[in-house]
Amino acid sequence: MSRIKSRFDTLKAEGRTALVPFVTAGDPEPAVTVPLMHAMVEAGADLIELGVPFSDPMADGPAIQLADERALAHGMTLRQVLDMVRRFREQDDATPVVLMGYLNPIEVMGYADFAKAAAAAGVDGVITVDLPPEEASEILPLFREVAIDPIFLLAPTSDRQRIETVCASAGGFVYYVSIKGVTGTSRPDSAEVQERLAQIRAVTGLPVGVGFGIRDAASAARFAEFSDAVIVGSALVSRIAEFADRPDEIPQNVAALLREMRQAMDNV
Repeated sequence: MSRIKSRFDTLKAEGRTALVPFVTAGDPEPAVTVPLMHAMVEAGADLIELGVPFSDPMADGPAIQLADERALAHGMTLRQVLDMVRRFREQDDATPVVLMGYLNPIEVMGYADFAKAAAAAGVDGVITVDLPPEEASEILPLFREVAIDPIFLLAPTSDRQRIETVCASAGGFVYYVSIKGVTGTSRPDSAEVQERLAQIRAVTGLPVGVGFGIRDAASAARFAEFSDAVIVGSALVSRIAEFADRPDEIPQNVAALLREMRQAMDNV
């Protein structure tokens, strides 16, 4: 059983919603990332989304774009991101790690080489924002061979046919983008999101996580009431940016924000 499935099964049995933080690997400098990952787990993270820095992150708003720039200024590469996961696994073999990024770095490495290297490092799932399932026929079998879950996005504009297409190819969980736009730029309507999640669940048994626009403990708790996972990105990345000149303080300060969210979610 994959780490992702195992973790969601455990959470379901406990009646809890997954808290999934996103941070950009190498932001604001590479030495921060692995200690930050461990700190987030200690603060209540159930899965970790690790962003692969990219020069043109089209789905991301200003906060994550700047995080990518900070990481790339240190020469971060996809192979270095995989090495971070490998080092994280030296102490934590239980927490699922999902890479989130864009197709170009994977194409440069090569699909087969990436799949093997990611699995060897301990990656459990991959979200490739600009790779729809219709164009993933080459890489999906490679992911299946090494037990990596391909995680796809659905949006407020996705119709029933699109939902069925995405869910037919997805593994691990389905990522519902709660707003029309890029990360961190607007607030989602919880009633509308709840209705959309019901439509998605009608065609898949996979867990459904909600991301984009969750900013604080209150919004995390609100979406935890009806989702299987609450995904938090820009709020954490903005917290990292506040302490970019004091990198040693980043793990504890990001953990403090996550701990508030975890407590609020558990009190729902």
